[in-house]
Amino acid sequence: PLLNGEIRSAYLMTEPDVASSDATNISMSCVRDGDDYVLNGEKYWASGAGDPRCKVYIVMVRTGDENTPRHARHSMIVVPAGSEGIEILRPMQVFGRDDAPHGHMHIRFSNVRVPAENMLLGEGRGFEISQGRLGPGRIHHCMRSIGQAEAALELMCRRSLAKEAFGKPLAKLGANYDIIAECRMEIEMARLLCLKAAWYMDQGDARAAAPWISQIKVIAPRMALNVIDEAMQMHGGQGISQDTPLAHAWTGQRTLRLADGPDAVHRRQVARAELRKYTQEPV
Repeated sequence: PLLNGEIRSAYLMTEPDVASSDATNISMSCVRDGDDYVLNGEKYWASGAGDPRCKVYIVMVRTGDENTPRHARHSMIVVPAGSEGIEILRPMQVFGRDDAPHGHMHIRFSNVRVPAENMLLGEGRGFEISQGRLGPGRIHHCMRSIGQAEAALELMCRRSLAKEAFGKPLAKLGANYDIIAECRMEIEMARLLCLKAAWYMDQGDARAAAPWISQIKVIAPRMALNVIDEAMQMHGGQGISQDTPLAHAWTGQRTLRLADGPDAVHRRQVARAELRKYTQEPV
C-alpha cells in the first residue's frame, strides 16, 4: 500500500528533551519483551504524521546502553500509527502556520508494543539507516532550494520590468541591476556545487561525498533565502502577502537551515574534512 501511494508514512527522529542536532542523542527507549518491543518516549517535528493517510511511523529508538558503541546504540522500527499507547499531543506550528494537511506532530509513546519483526535490519543499525537516507535527502532538499530561488528570480525580473516608479521600470532604479545579477550568480554557484555533491554520491563513496553534501546543505538554503528576500523587496508589500508564493517559500527555506542537520553541524563536518588533510590526529 505504501509503495502504491495508498497510504503515507512519517519519519520520527527528533525529540523535545534532547539536543537532536546530535543524531546519536536519541533517548526514546525500546526494550525487548518476548516477541515484542516496548516503546516509551516522545517525538516531535514528526513531519507528515498529521496527514489522515499516514498509517505507519518509522521511528528511531534507543536499544543500546552506555557500554554500547555510540553509533550502534540506536535502531529503527516500523510502528503502526494506530497502535495502543500512541497519543498525538499537538501539531507543531512553523512560523505561525500549522502546515496542514501534512502537519508536524508532537507524539507520545506510552508502553507501545510492536512486533519484534518490525525492527529494520536488526538492533544497532538505526544510525546507519538514517545516514543512508539523509545524504541523498539533503541533496534533494538543496535541489529544491535552487528551484525555489529560480522561481523567485523569475518573479523578481518580471516584476521589475512590468512595474514603474518615478517614471522608470523598477529594474532601472537604484541597484536593482546589481541585485538581479548577484542573484543569478549565487544560484549558478550553488547549482554547480550541488551537481558536484551529487556526482560524488554517484561514484558510490558516501564518505567522500559527505563534506560536499554538508557544503551544499549550508549554501543552498542560505542562497535561496537571499534571493527570495530580494524578490520580496522588489514586490513591496505584495511580496509578503498571500498574493505571491514568496513568503511561504522563505519560511520553508529558513526551516531547511535546521532540517536534516543545522548549519553549524555541517560547517563542523566541512572543517573536519579540511583539517584531516594536514594531520593524522583526531580533529
